[in-house]
Amino acid sequence: MITGEIKNKVDAVWDAFWTGGISNPLEVMEQITYLLFIRRLDDEQTRALEMANLLEQPIEGNPFPTGKDEKGRPYNDLRWSVFRDRQADDMFAIVADRVFPFIKEMRGEDSTYAHFMKDARLTIPNAGMLQRVVDRLDKVPMENRDTKGDIYEYLLAKIASAGQNGQFRTPRHIIELIVHMTAPKPHDTIVDPASGTCGFLVGASEYLRANHADAINSGTGKQHYHHEMFHGFDFDNTMLRIGSMNMLLHGIEQPDIRYRDSLAEANTVDAEAYSLILANPPFSGSLDYENTAQDLQRIAKTKKTELLFLALFLRLLKPGGRAAVIVPDGVLSGSSKAHKELRRILVEEQKLDAVVKLPSGVFKPYAGVSTAILFFTKTNSGGTDNVWFYDVRAEGYSLDDKRSALLSEGKIGVLAELGEDEHEKNNLPDVLRRWNEREGSELDRVRTDQSFCVPKGDIVAQGYDLSLNRYKEAVHEEAEHRSPLEILDELERLEKEIGDGMMQLREMLAGGGK
Repeated sequence: MITGEIKNKVDAVWDAFWTGGISNPLEVMEQITYLLFIRRLDDEQTRALEMANLLEQPIEGNPFPTGKDEKGRPYNDLRWSVFRDRQADDMFAIVADRVFPFIKEMRGEDSTYAHFMKDARLTIPNAGMLQRVVDRLDKVPMENRDTKGDIYEYLLAKIASAGQNGQFRTPRHIIELIVHMTAPKPHDTIVDPASGTCGFLVGASEYLRANHADAINSGTGKQHYHHEMFHGFDFDNTMLRIGSMNMLLHGIEQPDIRYRDSLAEANTVDAEAYSLILANPPFSGSLDYENTAQDLQRIAKTKKTELLFLALFLRLLKPGGRAAVIVPDGVLSGSSKAHKELRRILVEEQKLDAVVKLPSGVFKPYAGVSTAILFFTKTNSGGTDNVWFYDVRAEGYSLDDKRSALLSEGKIGVLAELGEDEHEKNNLPDVLRRWNEREGSELDRVRTDQSFCVPKGDIVAQGYDLSLNRYKEAVHEEAEHRSPLEILDELERLEKEIGDGMMQLREMLAGGGK
């Protein structure tokens, strides 16, 4: 986690935009992303020069050419470390007229990041504002990979806290829960077909660094991790730029982050290409049949995007592949033919592993919709014996629009060590612990518990309804009732006490009158 001092430096960068008149948080984030990319190119140039000097060989891998351009201007002027020290007007002219055109036309770096810079546009309006932003951003430490990633995550959180575009972000602690439950492996090929800021992919990459460092740091494992493991699709170019930079700053060299309408007929080439899907697809909206892939319509004849995405996940997964996806409650209990058919497929033709119900305030203040996480494995041959259910009632934050932390920072998240009283404020560590026992002790839990298993036969008998409340049993405390005779005796005693009291009061009043 970044320190308060670094947060203050990041806040100063953000404030420079707001006081300069750029108040759209997505635009602020996009401009910061461009500048971070330009700063990264300078670091790449420095490394290339140091390597050339060390080996006493010509420079290689340098993003900026040596020498001068066709107008006789040094390419060296394009470097962050050079233009940051220029006068404001000179800096603005270099960045606007030379640096941005350069990054838009880059050919030397064949990467996801360079690809999304091709339509880069500087919207900082004047030299004074650019100088303030560059000066403040230069003070933010970006040398350490963990720090860089945390800084960018902090910036992304500021998009949400600014009151716009919160729908693009799944809460980090929910991503952490899902990633730890699916436990990505070094050989996995991971996709998020509605990737947004790439939070799920970043979460998976961090899990692998923490748990499989040896396997991904050398040889074929390293190549797979940096070039073939991570895939993210979105049809918002701003989100693609932001998501790509998020991956870069978390140390992924060449992720496959690209423009794609995942549900469209044109995008059907990667069936059964992925072993793990992590996603929070759009909850609402509908599409025209004509624009939707026909193979998805064969699975679910519907216009609802949340159902079409489920059908898409089944197409994208390899046999044996697994998925963890957030869905609205309507997917679990909807009564349409498409709803029922998709649930039947998950239970009968694939292996439905778990339904984890989330509190309805998880996505506040942007949405109050009730959601759940579906975990399933693609088998094409069934395999559902028991489905594990967990009723998450608290995840560390208040469930109102403020979303205030209920515990200290070290007690938030899935890996926190909590006391029994603290569990009531953060269920996530318990979810992970019990998930790992779902084929053991969890089978013996009763349906009045917070988690329990439901046999496939019971789910079939309920028409494949997957809502937790369909199977959960309420605890009713036995009430003790007195017999009618006891109640009558009590009433008689009370009546006598009232009569005696009235008689005493009458005598007192009579005595006072004399």
